[in-house]
Amino acid sequence: MENPSVPVMSIKDWMITILVTAIPLVGFVMLFVWAFGGGSTNPNKQNWAKATLIWFAIVIALYLIILMVFGAAFLSNYDDFDF
Repeated sequence: MENPSVPVMSIKDWMITILVTAIPLVGFVMLFVWAFGGGSTNPNKQNWAKATLIWFAIVIALYLIILMVFGAAFLSNYDDFDF
């Protein structure tokens, strides 16, 4: 259920959020903290973090599928090379 008393995140809050997520590894960990860290996180940021993690999972899955397809194609032609 939506809570009408939730404060709107300011532009400054979003700028800091995006800056923190741009830091390698720290940003990835912070996405988990914001997404599943409890009630202290603004619900807007919490939903954004969950959506971002879902996009990461989709991109990684697509990357692995493409890697497997091209890897299988490369390995199927591996016997054709004369070293």
